[in-house]
Amino acid sequence: MAEHMVTGGSGIPNSDGEAGSASAPVLAAGIRDFTFHEAPAPVLRDITVSCPPGSFTAILGASGSGKSTLGRLLSGWLPPGGHGTLAGFLELAGTRLELDGGPGDPRIDPAQWGRHVGFVPQDPAAVLSTVRATVAEELAFGLENTGMDRAGMEAAVERTARLLGLGSLLGQDPARLSGGQLRRLAIGCAIIPGPPVLVMDEPFASLDAAGTNELASLVRELIRGGTAVVILSQAVDALLLEADTWLVLADGRLAGGGPPAAMRPGSGLLPPAIRWPGGIQATGPSTAATSSRPGQVPPAKPAALELRDVSFGYPDAPVSRFRRRRREPGCRAMVLADVHLAVHPGEIVAVTGPNGAGKSTLLRHFNGLLRPTSGTVLVRGSDIAGAPVGKTAASVGLLFQQPREQLFERTVLREVGFGLDRMCGPAQAAERAGAALQAVGLADAAREHPAELPASAQRLLALATVLARRPAVLALDEPTVALDGNGLALLDTAVRSAADSGAAVVLVTHDLGYARAAAHRILALDGGRLHPA
Repeated sequence: MAEHMVTGGSGIPNSDGEAGSASAPVLAAGIRDFTFHEAPAPVLRDITVSCPPGSFTAILGASGSGKSTLGRLLSGWLPPGGHGTLAGFLELAGTRLELDGGPGDPRIDPAQWGRHVGFVPQDPAAVLSTVRATVAEELAFGLENTGMDRAGMEAAVERTARLLGLGSLLGQDPARLSGGQLRRLAIGCAIIPGPPVLVMDEPFASLDAAGTNELASLVRELIRGGTAVVILSQAVDALLLEADTWLVLADGRLAGGGPPAAMRPGSGLLPPAIRWPGGIQATGPSTAATSSRPGQVPPAKPAALELRDVSFGYPDAPVSRFRRRRREPGCRAMVLADVHLAVHPGEIVAVTGPNGAGKSTLLRHFNGLLRPTSGTVLVRGSDIAGAPVGKTAASVGLLFQQPREQLFERTVLREVGFGLDRMCGPAQAAERAGAALQAVGLADAAREHPAELPASAQRLLALATVLARRPAVLALDEPTVALDGNGLALLDTAVRSAADSGAAVVLVTHDLGYARAAAHRILALDGGRLHPA
C-alpha cells in the first residue's frame, strides 16, 4: 500500500512491511511549520495530531485559524511540495513520511492517499465528479474506478444512500440538490469506499435537523466499526461533545487540547469566537450576535416584495442507470405550491424548512433567476415577469448559498465595486464599496484576492457585494454557514442596519437560534407551502 502513496524519496516500507500495533495511529501528523509558496510566514506551526482506529477527534478554531489547511494536509488534498513546504512528518497506516521542505522530500500521491483518507471539504461540490447525471451514479463513481462489480456497486450505493437519507433522491440530478442534500452526497462519496479515516470540514453546515441526526448516527456507526473520524469546525455542534479529544487552533498553532468536559465555556481554553450549541456563545468583545429580536414590526407600508399564488416545478429528472423508474414525460416535480408572501420595508423574515423543501428555489424567484410556473412576483409593486434579471437585481440583492457562485474579481475591493460606478457614479461607488467592506470587517483586506480568503470571509465578502448596492430587498441564502462568533456578529449588525434603513430582508436558514434572534417573523416551507413556524 505505502509504496503507491508516495513517489520519490527512500525508506518507505511496502505493503509487506511491518504492520503497526492495534493502538498505533492510523493517521498522524507532526507539523513544525507549513508555508504556502510565496507566503511571507507559515500558516501552521507546532501542531501534533494522532488518530488511532475508532477514535473521534474534533479540531476547533475560529475563522482563519488554519483548521481547513490542516484538514487538507491530513487528507492529501494539499500535498507538500505542490502548494507549499512542510517541515515535520505525516503518517498513514504505519508509514511515516519525514519532510523538511526540501527537493528530496517524498511526494504524496493524492489519489492513493485518498483511498485511505476520505475527505469532505467545506464546499461539498468540490468532491463531486460533475460528470454524472444522478445521485446514484455520483455515489458509484469512485467504486467504478476501482473496478467493483455492478452488483457490489448497487448494494453499496443503496446502503450509503439509506444511511444519509438520500434513498429517495438516487435518480435526482446532483445540480438540483439543495445545499444540505449536496453535503450529504459529498459525505456519501467520501465514505462509500470504506476508508479507515474520515476527515470532514464543517459537515453540519446547511443540514436540517434530520440530516444532523443522520450524520451523528453515521459518525457513531463508523467509529464503532473502527474508522477514525476527524471533524473540523468553528462551532461546537452537539455531536462534538462526544469526541474523545478536542484540539484547538489559534493563529495556526495548537492552542490547547483535551477532553470536551475540560473545555466548557468559562474554562478559558477556547477562543471566544467559537460558537456553542443552543444559542450559548463564548463571551468576548464583539463576538456574540445579539440575543434579542429586533423591535416592533415596522409600520405597514406597501410591500417591497410580494408573491401571489406562486407555484413552480422543475422538469423531470434524467434516467439513472441504477434506478430505471421515471415520471411520465413532461411531468414536473412541484417545489412551490400556491405560495403567498409579502415582506415590507424594514421587516426581517426568516424562512426555515427541511433540506430539499425549496427554500433556495423560493429565493431565486425574487429577482427572476427562476420564473414561476404560475403566479406573480412583484418587487416594489411591479410585476417582474419579463423584466431582465439584471434590472430586477438592482432592487433585489441575492446572497447565494455558495459564495463561489458570485465571486470572480481579482481583489476584494474590485469585487465589491463591480458595476457600482454605472449604478451611482464613481464617487458614490467608492464610498459605498468602502462602507460595505467596513460593515463586514474586510476593510483591511481590500487588496487581497477573494480566492485566498477563508470561507467565512468569502461569505462576508459576498454579503458586502449585495449591501453595497443598497437594494430594496435583501435575500440571503444560509448566511450563517461557516461563520464563527465574530462573523455572526458582523452579519447580524449588517442585516439589522439594512432593515433599519428600509430594506425588506428574507433570510433562509437552518440556524433556528439566529432566526429567533434576528427575525420579526419565522416561516416554514414544507410540502411546497409557506406557513408560520
